[in-house]
Amino acid sequence: MNGFFDIPSDLQHSYLGLIGLHAKEALLPVLFGLLISLPLGQLCVRFKWLYAPVLSVTTVLYAIPSLAFFVFLIDYTGATVTTVMIPLTIYSLVVLVPAIVDGVRSVPQETLAAATAMGFGPIRRFVQVQLPIAVPAIIAGLRVAVVSSISLVSVGALIGNQGALGNLLADAMFYHRTVLAVNSVVTTAVLAIVLDGLLILLRIALTPWMPPSSGRARRNANRSNAAFAAGRSGSPETAKPVLEDAVR
Repeated sequence: MNGFFDIPSDLQHSYLGLIGLHAKEALLPVLFGLLISLPLGQLCVRFKWLYAPVLSVTTVLYAIPSLAFFVFLIDYTGATVTTVMIPLTIYSLVVLVPAIVDGVRSVPQETLAAATAMGFGPIRRFVQVQLPIAVPAIIAGLRVAVVSSISLVSVGALIGNQGALGNLLADAMFYHRTVLAVNSVVTTAVLAIVLDGLLILLRIALTPWMPPSSGRARRNANRSNAAFAAGRSGSPETAKPVLEDAVR
């Protein structure tokens, strides 16, 4: 059996099983990276001097070849999926931290002023005001991180049966079946496109306030200006509904 979907039994997974495993090994590191990047990004926004060293460290770590990272970790975590996920989590930081920082910094000062006038503390302002407005920038970073992670998972095949769809490349050489290599490349590319499309849909769902036209953009700008005016007047009751409209 040499068909496109005939997966060698040594991989211990069906075709759909390999796709699910590849998605899991690619998405979990990005999720962990996001959980690390959110508080780290907020610290970089709050303490501006911290951003440069954090960005330098993440960039240096990103420059380490994935195979070298795997070889270093294998003495501590073995030839397991953890050895693959740790470097991918670290690699995602170089994309996610700048995306979060840039997104949070893009929040209009008048919106922050209105939130402060309503009595929002730093944490509440970050969660309820800054993050929702920064969603487009964060999703853009997630799209890059997810596609990169999907590609790098395949390298895990070099340290054992941990590369998901990448294992098909190794088996293509072992069994002299070119179709397995084609399967790996095509399926990985399709998986990346599908997940990227889902992230776009997520961004649309989370940002119904994004203006589809210049007319609505002007209306949102007017709402933000109104929020700023209400915040400066020192009337939280007036500022609250206007701020909610501005960030919706």
